Amino acid sequence: MGKSGRGRTLALIGFPLLLVALAVPVVIWRRELWELFSSARRLREWVSGWGAVAPLVFVAVQALQVVIFVIPGEVPQIAAGYLFGAPLGTALSLAGIFVGSAASFFLARLLGRPFVGALFPGPQAERIEKLLASRGARIVFFLLFLIPGIPKDVLCYVAGITPMGFPFFAAVSTLGRLPGIIGSAIIGSAAAAERWVLMGIVALASVLLFGAGLLLRPRIQAELERIAEKRRGEPPSSPTAS
Repeated sequence: MGKSGRGRTLALIGFPLLLVALAVPVVIWRRELWELFSSARRLREWVSGWGAVAPLVFVAVQALQVVIFVIPGEVPQIAAGYLFGAPLGTALSLAGIFVGSAASFFLARLLGRPFVGALFPGPQAERIEKLLASRGARIVFFLLFLIPGIPKDVLCYVAGITPMGFPFFAAVSTLGRLPGIIGSAIIGSAAAAERWVLMGIVALASVLLFGAGLLLRPRIQAELERIAEKRRGEPPSSPTAS
């Protein structure tokens, strides 16, 4: 069997197995996972209970959050700031997100487009893949990571089925997330130190930016699609397209 044949066989076997591996924990332990990841207080209590290995446990938890993308991402980042302070909390969040993003990227690269399509059956993944196929894919990818409200975990999986190299993906996915991670870590650190004014200012700024990102996301994404289509020499699609 040739290399391509082995790859197809691996994809056929690994595709359903991985879908089950991702779905089973969410279905069986959905209540426990939601209780743990929906509250920064519960998460930090659970992580701190691991003692000296708590930083490593947190990195693993943060990586898991990226791979199992239905888990809210801001909660562990706030908990990291509370537990470890803003500088170390930011570093640990980045480490966990790097591991989780790499896992998502290579899982998608190994199992291909059917796997990503099964994870994200709506049009979002297809639209992002189309953007990343343009000649301006690098700048588009960076901008997508910067825009609040864009599902970053979807980007990690979709990037894996494009020709994008992993070093560039790793650099952009880390830098693009950095402002949000720092803000979340500052919120957690300020809460631990009872610096309520600082916490309120950063939290309010985060909410405003996230809200603006959600409101402007369709317009921004439509503009990015128009630019990508122009670079490919295709006629631009209507901004009202879904």
